[in-house]
Amino acid sequence: IMDIFGDKIELLQRGGLDGLTVADIEKFKPEEGDYVLVSRLTDGTSMTFAERYIVPRLKDAVQELEAEGVKLIMVFCTGEFPAEITSKTVPMVYPVELLHKIVPLLSSNIITMTPSPLQVEQNEQKWRKYVDKVVSVAASPYGEWADLEAAAHAVKDMEGDLIVLDCIGYTQKMKEMFAEVTGKLVI
Repeated sequence: IMDIFGDKIELLQRGGLDGLTVADIEKFKPEEGDYVLVSRLTDGTSMTFAERYIVPRLKDAVQELEAEGVKLIMVFCTGEFPAEITSKTVPMVYPVELLHKIVPLLSSNIITMTPSPLQVEQNEQKWRKYVDKVVSVAASPYGEWADLEAAAHAVKDMEGDLIVLDCIGYTQKMKEMFAEVTGKLVI
């Protein structure tokens, strides 16, 4: 995102996993019925965890940013978060809200890519509120490039007008590859 703004802004980062070890995060393993999230760690690896464990930590992060006087908070995740993760003093931008408004304008029959097989069902349930037909496929933006290419080839002939890369971890390069392999519009 800094490529967009250049040196005109200062970026402060806070996260729900800040200060935790891999062993700490492993204790956040999703169980049946949990809302599942996937995040890339600073070492480049990814972890899967239940949202309920990080909600209090995200609330604290928002309060820290408010105390530092930020003018805007952007949540860099396309997951859905509870309404109690909000700021009392500054606007908050959730990418998922932008996607939910834009995608239905482009298509009512979509294919979504999500990082983990544990997210496929929850992702389809989420998108059924906004489009008529959705199929979700797991392909991690944090894994091997060959796996992403295989996923693109797998969805190429699936019914669906639009592919939604439903994770902040997907890059522009990945978007371009999905578009080239599938011939479909990708967002």
